[in-house]
Order: sequence, then structure tokens, then C-alpha cells
Amino acid sequence: MKRILTIIVLVAVIALLGPSCHKDLDTVPLDPDVVTAASVFDDPANYKYILAKLYAGLAISGQEGPSGMPDITSIDEGFGQYLRGYWYHQELPTDEAVIGWNDQTIKDFHYQTWGSSDVFITAFYYRVYYQIAAANEFIRETSDAKLDERGVSGSLREDIGFYRAEARWLRALSYWHALDLFGNVPFVTEEDAVGFYFPAQIQRANLYAYIEGELKAIEDLMKPARGNEYGRADKAGVWMLLAKLYLNAEVYTGAQKYTECITYCDKIIDAGYSLLGTYAHLFTADNGPAYANEVIFSINFDGIMTTTWGGTNFIIHAAVGGDMEPENYGISGGWGGTRTTSALVEKFPGLTENGDDRAMFFTEGQNLEIEDISLFNDGYAVVKFTNLRSDGEPGSSLDHVDTDFPLFRLADVYLMYAEAALRGGAGGNVGEALTYVNDLRARANADPVNDINLDFILDERARELYWEGHRRTDLVRFGKFTGGQYLWPWKGNVNDGIATDAKYNLFPLPAADLTANPNLVQNTGY
Repeated sequence: MKRILTIIVLVAVIALLGPSCHKDLDTVPLDPDVVTAASVFDDPANYKYILAKLYAGLAISGQEGPSGMPDITSIDEGFGQYLRGYWYHQELPTDEAVIGWNDQTIKDFHYQTWGSSDVFITAFYYRVYYQIAAANEFIRETSDAKLDERGVSGSLREDIGFYRAEARWLRALSYWHALDLFGNVPFVTEEDAVGFYFPAQIQRANLYAYIEGELKAIEDLMKPARGNEYGRADKAGVWMLLAKLYLNAEVYTGAQKYTECITYCDKIIDAGYSLLGTYAHLFTADNGPAYANEVIFSINFDGIMTTTWGGTNFIIHAAVGGDMEPENYGISGGWGGTRTTSALVEKFPGLTENGDDRAMFFTEGQNLEIEDISLFNDGYAVVKFTNLRSDGEPGSSLDHVDTDFPLFRLADVYLMYAEAALRGGAGGNVGEALTYVNDLRARANADPVNDINLDFILDERARELYWEGHRRTDLVRFGKFTGGQYLWPWKGNVNDGIATDAKYNLFPLPAADLTANPNLVQNTGY
């Protein structure tokens, strides 16, 4: 299976990243044990396995665990893992996280001083396109014509219809990440033939329209909301991505789509999701299917089966250091890297009186203010994610965690609805929005509020969703990510924070890809 998946994805990646390749792909392997992308689909059992690889691409870094047969090369496998790369881009440049390590250019994220040769930006960019290429190949090989050629029929054909729609959803997810982080990017679909060519660059507004169209096209092809296996996308996943697109549409296209955002938030809310009773249990080692009433889509991890130095394994291990006891978090040791800034901590009034259960910080021996980012003791540690089960017992392994990552959950939907209603979206009701917000606060044992405004919503999103990969996108939407309207410690590489250049609202296209592909134009300012 490892060989099959390696070959299938290798062909797909070469198809996308053709500018760096110089050999014709129309060849036959000399090794009789090697299986090509076309022949692997002749075995009916393989379709679901390959779909599993598409989902696993968000969680693992290669074919042999934490190291060995990596999906992308030229970087440590832990750094090259999808969720870890996404977390770096969404959290480290914001008020929610700093990292103390000196790995190459990692601190440039928090300083907002990165450039187009940054190795971490390059790694995540290619990780995104690895996912897109792999999804393209699956979609290409599951067309009606291909299935007819192979005589696929009956229940397997019906199942493959769902698999194909899910592959399109996963591709839309990665293209949304490319849209949000990089703007105008290379564009390839299953309609492009496998071979050597230079992918064209699609403009941001056009990519937005493509993703929107894809999601609407697959909505009725997906399994019903809450009707798929845990960790696989369904109609609610489609609605969630559409709501995300519409909430940020003004950033992507210049046009407001708050009414549409409300429409799809309502679809999710009406599908029967509900808040989990205890906030902390969303981030424990047993946060699996039992918590699916709130979690709309998760990236799944298992301490035995999905060993990786990325994902929640990174989030949990890197957050433990100083006076913290690793066993109190279900791990064998801490990496002493990530903390948060006082700007996040101060969003929890009455922290010392435990006024909000979501204020999950370790403060003993930690300084609130960060004088030196390199020192783990500067900045409060975050203990939101843990490899302990909800009963206090550790997960299946102390080295690799069981904790799933809730990429999309109902609490985010409530807050998106509230923001879109406050921004004037038709069909939204500010009174209903207030109820949703107070539902979240009641779960956290925080005092209810009597009115809400946009500034409150931005802060409430931080309180509810910190370290879940939303903050950079939120700050950009509110016009507070760059510039001087909102400062936090070490923004701009100054202790008290300074205004930064608006070019940092987007990451640059990697210099290596610009060199390889003459069709690409760099983002403004880089």
C-alpha cells in the first residue's frame, strides 16, 4: 500500500509541479513491483484506501511515520506536515502565539518580516499543492468514463461517487488555504493532462469563484450532514467552507457576502449540531466521535497509527516547558517552544479569579510579558490541547498524541453568524446572535453580555478559538493584522509592537516557484 500511494501521489505531484521536472511521464516502470497511478485503480479495494491517503495528507508527513518516505522533501518532515504548516501561518504572525526556537527563519513569522525565500512558507505552499495534486489524480481516475472502462458498478460505484465528491471538497479546502494565504496562485484541476507544462496563475477573485462553484456543485453529492464517518466531510463541511468564503469575501473579491454567510451558517445550525458540555473536552485525547455533535470536521490523530512530529503532536509537545510536568499533559517530554502574548491573556478579564474556563494558561514560573522570545518562561504557556483523556488518563502513547484537531466546529458557526449579522447580512438577527454568543459564554462559565459589537466579536473569537488556526484570517478581515490599528508584543520585531507593511496581509509566492514558472507574478511588495 505504501508503494501504491507513493507512486500515485508522485505522478500527481509531477503533473502539478511540472516546471521543475524534465522527463516525459509517458513511461512504464521497469520494476515489476511498482504500481502506476492508472493500474492501482483496477483493484476495487483501493479506492477507499487512496481516499484515506487524501485525508491523511492533512495529518501525517509521509509514508513511514514521523520520518521516512516523506511526501515533500528539502525540509524536516515535522516542519513539512500540513496542519503544522497551517498553524504556523495562522497563529505565529498574530497575538496568539510566539515560538522560542531558532530554526532558520521561524521567528520572522511573529515579527512579520518574512520574505519569498522563507523555507517554512515554501514548505507549506508545496504541501498545499501536494494535496491539490493528489486530489486531482483521484478525481481524474474516478470519472464516469474511467469507471465504465473498469466495469465498476453497483454499491461500489455509489460509494465512489461519495469518495469523488469528498476529494473535490478536500481540493477546495486546500485551494481555500491557497486563496487566503497566497492570493493569486498556480491553478490546476483534473482537466489538465499529466505531463510537463507551466501552470497558469489564477487571480484571487477567480479562484474564489471557482471554489464557490465547486462547493455548490458537490453539495448534493455529499453524504447528509452528520451522516458520514467521523473525520470525513459531508454536506455540513461544504456549508462550512462556503460560510468561510462568504465571511471573507470582501477581502478576497471586494464584494460583501454576509447574507450568504448567514444562509450557510443557518444550514449548519439547523442540521442538529450542539455544543459539547465541557469546553476543555474538545481538546483532549478522546475527543473523537463522541464529540461529533459539535465538531463539523476534524483532522484525526492516533498515537499509534498516525505518528508524526506535526499536527496536534507538535501543538501539545511544543507548548510544554519550564516548570511544567510533561506527564500532566499525557506526554513523555516537552519541547519548550510556544507560548502566548499578554494581548491574548488580557482578553480574559478576571483571569486570576478563573472568570472564564477558556482561559487555559500555565502561569507558574512564567512571565506575562515577553522580554525575550527565545526564553520559554517569557509568555504564559497554553494548556488548551492535551494528550490526557477527559477522565485524566493519558492517551495511547506518550510520544505521539491521540488528540484530534477540530478544524471546523459549531462555536465558530455561532460567531460567524453573529459577525455577519452585525455587518448587515440579510436574514441575520442580532438578538439571535447575542443568544449564540451567550451560549458559548455560559458553557465557559463566563458572565453573559447584554449587547455585542464587532470589536467584541473579534475578541470573543480569540477567547473561543485561539490556537485553532483562525486568528490571522480574522485579523486580516478586521483590518488589524498589519498596520498600526492594533499592536501586540513583538509585532514588527519591537517589544511593544509597531505598525507593519500591508504587504504582509498575504504571504509571498516562493521564490523557487517564481524561478521555475514564468507564468507567475509575485505578490505586491515582495
